[in-house]
Amino acid sequence: MSDLRDLYQEVIMDHNKRPRNFRIIPQPTHHADGLNPLCGDRISVYLDVKDGVIQDISFQGAGCAISSASASLMTEALKGKPVSEVEYLVDAFHTVVTNDGECPKNLGKLNVLAGVRDYPSRVKCATLAWHAVRAALEQHKDPVATE
Repeated sequence: MSDLRDLYQEVIMDHNKRPRNFRIIPQPTHHADGLNPLCGDRISVYLDVKDGVIQDISFQGAGCAISSASASLMTEALKGKPVSEVEYLVDAFHTVVTNDGECPKNLGKLNVLAGVRDYPSRVKCATLAWHAVRAALEQHKDPVATE
């Protein structure tokens, strides 16, 4: 079990140090900002949605390793997905990090953040980008908060 935990930590640190899709899409079709007031994490997500499919997704912001890694992993997971699947993935990810019910299968690399559920104060860090992507797709104008 220790080897698996070490591997998960390695993936999280890699995504924190070298975040994927860390940029601003020049002409996004959707955008939202998020804030975790407890620890000061801030994130902006940008999406380019065409014909109901996320063609491109990116983020920028500043936060802890969990927040940054989660946003990076999220962009990889959602790119190319139909918008109709995003709500399921947001809810499934929330279940994984909070263990509110049976953990969904087939979340791939996103499962590396499952250990966050052992640290309740870090759940908000892990879910910040996910709240922001939901807000972007729902066209919310005000920043979303994890509180």
